[in-house]
Amino acid sequence: MGSEGTIVRKPRFLCLHGFRTSGEIMKIQLHKWPQSVLDRLDLVFLDAPFPCQGKSDVEGIFDPPYYEWFQFNKEFNEYTNFEKCLEYLEDRMIELGPFDGLIGFSQGAILSGGLPGLQAKGIALQKVPKIKFIIIIGGAMFKSTKVAKDAYSSTMDIPSLHFLGETDFLKPYGTELIDSFENPVVVHHPKGHTVPRLDEKSLEKVTAFIDTLEHLLMEEEVKIGEDLIM
Repeated sequence: MGSEGTIVRKPRFLCLHGFRTSGEIMKIQLHKWPQSVLDRLDLVFLDAPFPCQGKSDVEGIFDPPYYEWFQFNKEFNEYTNFEKCLEYLEDRMIELGPFDGLIGFSQGAILSGGLPGLQAKGIALQKVPKIKFIIIIGGAMFKSTKVAKDAYSSTMDIPSLHFLGETDFLKPYGTELIDSFENPVVVHHPKGHTVPRLDEKSLEKVTAFIDTLEHLLMEEEVKIGEDLIM
């Protein structure tokens, strides 16, 4: 409920899983968070478009099948199947949406952190509403120079929440990504490349972030109502 009794709808997020995992695995990973947090979010979990093309790091921990969003060619510093990935995402967002934001982990976080910029440049997600919020867990910037040039050409002015693990191998690159956002909220945790549990301090930050999203959505609903009356 809002401050004046207005019913606030839950922020709706499309969840993008890590490399060679799945939507079902990410659902399990996010359930490390308290139910009090999960109950305030409307979460939709999606499998990436391409079956795993090699060994998954989560084999023996989580059951297959495993998927990947795109592939990286180190020799040429470019992506394979990236355009197909963007098309697939847009199709699923049309089918399952609308969405307010994205939650990404690992490869899904790399995508989530770059998509608002690509959308703003008119390169991706032109048939769906603007991405308003993002949550990045163990993320990084795109490695492909061509994609990065478009994705981070200007600072992104949307609410963003970033989780940085002290022993995460992607931490330096996740720190770089944070610089691409205005007023980012950053949660530091002592673990590595994982979806972390929330301690008292990080739970406070996450709760405040969701408060902000609910307030923005309430303002948006009020404005839509006013426009309809006028």
